[in-house]
Amino acid sequence: MKELPNTAKVVVIGGGVVGTSTAYHLAKFGWKNIILLERDQLTSGTTWHAAGLVSQLGPSAAITKIRKYSLELYKELEKEIDFSSGLKLNGALSIATTEGRWQELKRQATTAQLYDVNVEVLNIDEVEKTYPIINKKDILGGIFMPGDGQADPIGVTNLLAKAARKEGVKIFEQCPVEKILKKNGRVAGVIVNGQTIECEYIVLATGMWSRQIGEDMGFSIPLYPAEHFYVITEAINELPKNIPVLRDFNDSLYLKEDAGKMLIGIFEPKSIPAFRETNRVPGDFSYGEFPENFEHFEPFLEAALKRVPILEKAGIRKFFSGPESFTPDTNTLLGEVPDFKNLFACCGLNSIGIGSGGGVGKVTAEWLMNGHINEDLFIYDIKRFQNFHSEINFIKERVTESLGDLYGMHWPFKQHKTSRDKKLLPYHEELKKVGACFGVSGGYERPMWYSLNGKNPEYKYSYNYQNWFPSAEYETKNTRENVGLFELTPFSKYDLKGENVYEDLQRICTANIKKEVGKCTYTQMLNSDGGIETDLTVICFNENHFRIITAAANRERDKFHIKKYISENTKLSDVTDEFCVLGLFGPKSRDLLKGLSNEDFTNSNFKFGTGKNINIKNIQIWAQRLSYVGDLGYELYIKISDAKEIYNLIVDEGKKFNLSHCGVHAMDIMRMESGFLHWGHDISPEENQYEANLDFTISYKKNIEFIGKKALEDIKLNKLNKKFVMLTLKDSEPGKPLMLHDEPIYLNEKIIGRTTSANYSFSYNKNLAFGYVNSDYTNELNNGNLEIEIEKIRYKADYLEKKLNQKDYKLV
Repeated sequence: MKELPNTAKVVVIGGGVVGTSTAYHLAKFGWKNIILLERDQLTSGTTWHAAGLVSQLGPSAAITKIRKYSLELYKELEKEIDFSSGLKLNGALSIATTEGRWQELKRQATTAQLYDVNVEVLNIDEVEKTYPIINKKDILGGIFMPGDGQADPIGVTNLLAKAARKEGVKIFEQCPVEKILKKNGRVAGVIVNGQTIECEYIVLATGMWSRQIGEDMGFSIPLYPAEHFYVITEAINELPKNIPVLRDFNDSLYLKEDAGKMLIGIFEPKSIPAFRETNRVPGDFSYGEFPENFEHFEPFLEAALKRVPILEKAGIRKFFSGPESFTPDTNTLLGEVPDFKNLFACCGLNSIGIGSGGGVGKVTAEWLMNGHINEDLFIYDIKRFQNFHSEINFIKERVTESLGDLYGMHWPFKQHKTSRDKKLLPYHEELKKVGACFGVSGGYERPMWYSLNGKNPEYKYSYNYQNWFPSAEYETKNTRENVGLFELTPFSKYDLKGENVYEDLQRICTANIKKEVGKCTYTQMLNSDGGIETDLTVICFNENHFRIITAAANRERDKFHIKKYISENTKLSDVTDEFCVLGLFGPKSRDLLKGLSNEDFTNSNFKFGTGKNINIKNIQIWAQRLSYVGDLGYELYIKISDAKEIYNLIVDEGKKFNLSHCGVHAMDIMRMESGFLHWGHDISPEENQYEANLDFTISYKKNIEFIGKKALEDIKLNKLNKKFVMLTLKDSEPGKPLMLHDEPIYLNEKIIGRTTSANYSFSYNKNLAFGYVNSDYTNELNNGNLEIEIEKIRYKADYLEKKLNQKDYKLV
């Protein structure tokens, strides 16, 4: 065996497709002294048994880019290295046998136009022509992607390994990492076969072992393996050699031709967690398989025989059952691990590792080398999760559902059913009694909407009219007219204290932070390239104590970004779980509070954008006059121990003012009516503040070189690539059509941009969309034929120059 080095710049742990890809890209981009350590042999974990499907279209622009890049990389390296990856691009056909699935496929075909992916919408006869051996019974239509297909997983990995070696990467097999070394909170090295290798960075490309490696070392990697099944038939003479991959989502099936045989695989709705007795993957589980479970597989095999009748003539050559790791939301885990500097995750590929491997390796290398990425990849960022997501009881139950999510319906607003009720509010039962339909936000059970007239508070999923629309109509209109009570507890909350805290905030925020006690500042934090990393509010408690409020979903990510830049003597405390937060919004919110507290709530004494302590029944509460819905309103920060009592007092007093409980859907509708942007939809590291119309939060006057300032100054001098816009449909009805996001925006028959958020406004009877358009066309939006395309149908649209909600309660 080759002698191991004593030092390296980067150690990549794991010799599957993503590990070899990451090592290759690090070296290709110019870093030297890269080593890859594989505990056994390359591909011996899960890569070797992958089905090897490659598909270009992903759920977002950045993921589609990753997948398209992967495919092009394999093609280029085949020529460069003169080694086959087994690419066979006969296309992929997805069929629909229900109306909902047919709508979903047409939406995918619509979105594909934004990303230059060729997707053809096929009728039943065209489906049969594309796949002559199909039984077309029950099929409503399909979509065909000519550029998709399959590859050989072992071939792809060895191709990447050869390319990596050519760039100078040293690959060591039979080298299991026994321990990851940490010093002063950062990577220090690894111990392998009793030898220490010092290094600056580690990439954890360890697949299904990643969670337990993290558990042993004290960090969180939320994934777990489930049993994954496929069969390979005997040779079938009638099987066309150039047949495309077939996906029959409603029957949980994929079928691909494999050297004259057929591989039939499944992503079933209820999967089986692997290694159930020990909850750990054995360290020596190489090229491992599980016993056959024909009883579990049989219903899906029967469906395959009905869909492709010639399979009935073929015997089964191989029944495969093996482990494949899945994450809580069926999306990959990338990026730096919180509280472990220079340790990067690149795992949790959810059975799409071959089709994504080239791209995720590239992104990981860029992320590691630059310290950030300028693409909207929050959907893949490991920091979207909290520590509890990797706890065995949570993740083991969740993978029974998340495996099936791959082929399950991707309904709008869909909520998981497994691993629920992990974080309950003190007044959870009270909310349930008044009709709350709960979703998960930042780990908390949070009301999405409230049922009316005693109806069952459950989603009836649809791509058309939503069954919660009547609730959202009542909640939004009543808030505009009276007062609404909104549950805001999941908002991420951090207290920063220290002598340098103000200077730190000035350096990491773009706005000039107000230093006066009780003053609130709305601002963003950027990366060095000017991309928007965080959207936040900063509140001054005193000169050495400030609080930051950010989005619920961004808790770990935003905390990571802040801690990355603050001084050593500035202490950050995550106080998210210490306070419940209730929002009282609407024109009668002030009067309601007057009935509960003796404080002076007049405008002159309690201005917009300020906060102060108030007393309700001798309980001290921090109240701040801010509103994400655009009306007069207050956010109340209540200690958890007092929250239930205060909630009940508010509800009781609210009866005098026709108070309504309001959910997340109502708040999202109202924030759009008010023109407020949402990080993760409307803004991300892909956007800068000039593109997003947020340049009012930039202060060039403050005497500090804040992060991203130089980039902003350059952006200001140059032409913008895109610009934020608000649009409405000319003919608007609720759910006709249902706008969501990533729908193409057309001007005079040409795609000029995409939507980022959408809602139906019941107060204004309009379908409302936010989005970005090519800045070349911003002056023509009122003059041309403006349209938004949904499910392959274009709808006439209007450019909205001002927000719908023009009421200004700031001075009232």
